[in-house]
Amino acid sequence: MKWAWLFVIGAICGAVGAQLPRVAGHLHGALRNLPREQPAGSEQRAHTEEKFGFTANGTLEQVAQLFGADKERLWAPNWEPQFVYPLPAGDLEGMVFRVAHGHLNSVWVNTEFDLKNGRVGYAYVIPDALVTLIRLKLTPMGNQTRVKVVYERTALCEEADAHVRQMSERDRASGPEWEKQVNGYLGKLRR
Repeated sequence: MKWAWLFVIGAICGAVGAQLPRVAGHLHGALRNLPREQPAGSEQRAHTEEKFGFTANGTLEQVAQLFGADKERLWAPNWEPQFVYPLPAGDLEGMVFRVAHGHLNSVWVNTEFDLKNGRVGYAYVIPDALVTLIRLKLTPMGNQTRVKVVYERTALCEEADAHVRQMSERDRASGPEWEKQVNGYLGKLRR
């Protein structure tokens, strides 16, 4: 008789256990749709997303490497990342470096460095000010490469809201500048 009860209890536990993933999924979905309350006194921070594109006068193999933090020094004036990883400096997925912005410093992390497939990504934080995500998609077009760039910025405090909006305006207009700088460098290589 004792074994029969253990069998019944085991069967009930098994049936309930089999339903847990379904119940958990339903509960998670229901909770996701609930309105989220902001802590008292908090407001939505500035968040922007800007896109631009340009054509680089080089093959994907020539152009993609120029968007590594180390190689970017070749074409971007005043770009001086201070590498934390790897040392010596080198372009690879997961690289970590700092960049000075006046009296502030940002910490950058490479989130994607897939040159073969034309995908490069970075995230950087200026502590207590803002977070930026940068995604690049490079598409080969014969001896040229189409470069699409997305900048996504979020202020972390009220004081940074206006700065994020100003940066967004500059991001929107950056295509011609990047094109001139990248193609200027590539032109020097062909001479």
